[in-house]
Amino acid sequence: MNIGSQELSSEDQLRLQVLMQANQVQAIRIDEGAMTLYALTDKGEARVQLHANCPAYQYLHRVKEFLAGHVLDSPGGFPVFLKRWARMGQTADKNIDALLLLGEPEAVIAVAHAPGLSDEQARRAWWCQPSMDLARCMLEKDTVIQGEMGKVLASFLVEHLPFEQDLDARMHTIRLVLHGKLTDEAATARLWRQGKTMPYYYIGFLEFMPENLPQDQPERTDFSEAEALLSPLIASGNGLAERLLSLLNANGQTWLKATSEALAQPSTSLAVYAILDAISRYFYATGYPLRAEKLEDIFPQAESMVKNRAGQPGALTELLSVAPQFTRSIQAMLALSALTGKLGDPWLFRNSQVGGLIRRKIEPMVKPTQIELDILKSAGR
Repeated sequence: MNIGSQELSSEDQLRLQVLMQANQVQAIRIDEGAMTLYALTDKGEARVQLHANCPAYQYLHRVKEFLAGHVLDSPGGFPVFLKRWARMGQTADKNIDALLLLGEPEAVIAVAHAPGLSDEQARRAWWCQPSMDLARCMLEKDTVIQGEMGKVLASFLVEHLPFEQDLDARMHTIRLVLHGKLTDEAATARLWRQGKTMPYYYIGFLEFMPENLPQDQPERTDFSEAEALLSPLIASGNGLAERLLSLLNANGQTWLKATSEALAQPSTSLAVYAILDAISRYFYATGYPLRAEKLEDIFPQAESMVKNRAGQPGALTELLSVAPQFTRSIQAMLALSALTGKLGDPWLFRNSQVGGLIRRKIEPMVKPTQIELDILKSAGR
C-alpha cells in the first residue's frame, strides 16, 4: 500500500486545513501516544484530536506528509537531506520557521543546531521539545544566551542536572550556564558546593570564573609579604608578578585547590582536556614564557629557566631579583603556565576510559602537576 496516497479522515483533513490557513501557527508538536496534534499560535495553544482511519503509525505518517506538503511543498515528509544535516548546523536560516511546523522531532533538532537561531525561534523550539540536549544545544548560541530564553533554559538545566547520567553532559551543562552568566548567586554557590563531591563541576568555574570564584580558601600566609614586594613591579606592568600575586591571594588559593581536586578525580578524558585548557587560559596574561612539546620536559625547563639568567624574559629576571624567596613558587607558576590540552594527548587521545580507569591512566601526568600546585599552596616556597 502506498501510504503517501492515502487520505486523512475527513474530520482531521478539515480541521488541519482550517488550523493552518486561519491561524498564525508558530510551531507544531504531536503527542503520538495520545494521537493529538498541538499548535502554538499567536492566540495561544490549539489542539486537534486525531482520528485514525488506519494503523496509528501509518496515520501519523499521513499527518506529517500533510504538514510537509503545506509548509515545505514536500509531500514526502521531512526531507532526507535535512535529517543528515540536522545535527551539523547546516540548516539554512530561511527554513527555520518552516521546520517548526512539521511536527517532526528531528526537524526541531535541526532548528536548535541552526547557526542563525533567534531567541524567538528558540522559544518555539523549546515549546515543541523541552529536553536537556536541546537546551544545551540552544545555549551555545549568543542570541539565545542574551535573550529571554537564556535564563529559562539555564534554570531547566540546573534543576534537572541531578538526573543527567552522562558525566560529560553534566560538565558541559555547568560550563554553558556559567559561560553565559545565567545563574543567580544562590544557584552558582550551590553548583560550587556540589563540586566538593563531584570535582568535575569545578571545571566550568575554572574556565569562566577564574578571577571571581566562590572563595573557600584564605590567602596564603605570606601574601602580605609578597604584596609589598611585588606591587611596584605590578604597577610597572610586570605580568608575571601580577599572576604570582594573584595565585597567593584568596581567589588564587581557591583556584589552586579546585584545579588540584578536579585533576585528581576527573570523570572522563574530555574533562582532563578541559582542565588542562583552563589552566592554560589562566596564564594567558603572562605571555607563556615557557613552552614545551612534551609534558615531561616542562618541569626541568622551568627549573632551568629560574636558575639560568641567560635567555630569561626581562619580566622574570625582575621578579626573581625582587622576590628571590619566592623562587620555588615562581618555578611552579612557570611550569603550570606551559600546560596545554595537547600535552595530554599521549594519555588521553582516543581514550574512552572513565572514573578510576582514566585516573590510573593519567597518573604519570597528574603526579608532577600536583606537586607544582601544592608548591603554590605552601607558604615560604
